[in-house]
Amino acid sequence: MSWLLRGSLALLPLLFLAAMVAAPLTRLLWEGGSAFNPALLHDDYLQWRLLWSLLQALISCLLCQLIGLPLAWTLARYDFPGRGLLLRLLLLPFVMPTLVAGLGVLALFGPHGVAGINLQDTPWLLLYGNLFYNLPLLVRAGVDGLSQVPASRLLVARTLGATPWRTFWRVEWPVVRPWLASALCLIFLYCFAGFGLALLLGGQRYATVEVEIYSLVAYELNLADAGALALLALAVGALAAGGYALIERRLVKDSRPGPTLCQRPQGWPQWLQLAATLLLLALFAAAPLLAIVLRALQADAASWQALWDGEVLAAIGNTLQFSGAAVLLALALGLAHGIAAARWWWLRALSFLPFMVSPVMLAFGLLLLYPQYGASLWLLVAAYALLAYPFVAKAVAGALASLSPTLPAAARTLGATRWRAFWRVSLPLIRPALRRGLAFAAATAVGEFAVTLFLSRPEWTTLTTLIYQRLGRPGAANLEQALLLTCLLLAFALLAFLIIEWPEKNRAAD
Repeated sequence: MSWLLRGSLALLPLLFLAAMVAAPLTRLLWEGGSAFNPALLHDDYLQWRLLWSLLQALISCLLCQLIGLPLAWTLARYDFPGRGLLLRLLLLPFVMPTLVAGLGVLALFGPHGVAGINLQDTPWLLLYGNLFYNLPLLVRAGVDGLSQVPASRLLVARTLGATPWRTFWRVEWPVVRPWLASALCLIFLYCFAGFGLALLLGGQRYATVEVEIYSLVAYELNLADAGALALLALAVGALAAGGYALIERRLVKDSRPGPTLCQRPQGWPQWLQLAATLLLLALFAAAPLLAIVLRALQADAASWQALWDGEVLAAIGNTLQFSGAAVLLALALGLAHGIAAARWWWLRALSFLPFMVSPVMLAFGLLLLYPQYGASLWLLVAAYALLAYPFVAKAVAGALASLSPTLPAAARTLGATRWRAFWRVSLPLIRPALRRGLAFAAATAVGEFAVTLFLSRPEWTTLTTLIYQRLGRPGAANLEQALLLTCLLLAFALLAFLIIEWPEKNRAAD
């Protein structure tokens, strides 16, 4: 595809990003008069917020690396019944809305948690929540990276007398290292820029800079300091997103699928290693979800009956309608951005711009820039699509970058136009990736929380805002209803997961 055509396609997402991100952020910074003020960094309170935001993201990356790499090696090298299903289930935490994850962690390690250990008001609660989301991401990246090591190279190393550790260090580590670095860039970005988990699990002492921005804007109307913090967060996020885009481009070029070494465990030490791997994955990736279900089953009949309340049914209808409209818009934006970014790494990095900007600042910037549309449904849907379409763009760009250019070129030589070659040749080949991107976009729209707090009207209440309202009311009954509503969100996320990983007859079991 010519650079001129790619540039034309890039105009749609670029204009959308300019209207929905760049212009609102500029308007908000102008309103607050917040050209960066260096004196802000001398405030002890804000210093702690910035330091803790960076620290918890780095600690989460370190814990994911230390715990996830051995788990990835075990899953990549040992074959066992249900291995393919388990590798697919590793995506399940990633599609969970932040409210589901946060309430799951509280149901497990909060007051009266099923684990019997109260970690509230400690940093471990937020760190565990970060591991729930991101450890499976690193494990899956590690498995994919180790699967690039040909079995012949490992067998040759063993034949020459290399120990398992030396084989890993000299043969496997150089191959898997960029895969882990790519995943760690994403993990750092998600942990540093996360809002929902930090709001629910951080408390007053361990809240991150995103929660501080929310407090400065929502409660103090201090746009100057909030804007300065948002600029700092944007700069840090841009570094992480740029690193991810550069590494991912290299991975697409260097991927060499082929026969890999994956065999059944031999002897009880290897079976014990596999059992420990499955236990750790259950502890970090499944326990919070099971805790939600268990707490919901303990709810009384009145709480279950409240699910048929008109307010709940309206929230479900709003969630489905808004998410459906956002996914359609995300499809158009993601396809245009993904096609244009297949060869331009900087454009692929730009798709992460919505994740780099504080959602709180984004919402208030939209309200300031478009006051006449503050109560307009299209603005809310556009904000949903803004946070959802990068998943589609990333999936399409990655699939097209790995696609052999000879296939559409052959169609062109047979007289097909560029669009017909794309429609009949490229699109069917990238359809699985496109489907995954759309499912991730749907899961993001269903569980969107931060922007909805500010752009939604009372009659537009969604499941996420209704859960947050119930959590803010005193009494055990409201907590039980919040947990039951969280189970509904969990069900929607499971539906998105099934769409992502529905078995394909022509696809190997990874």
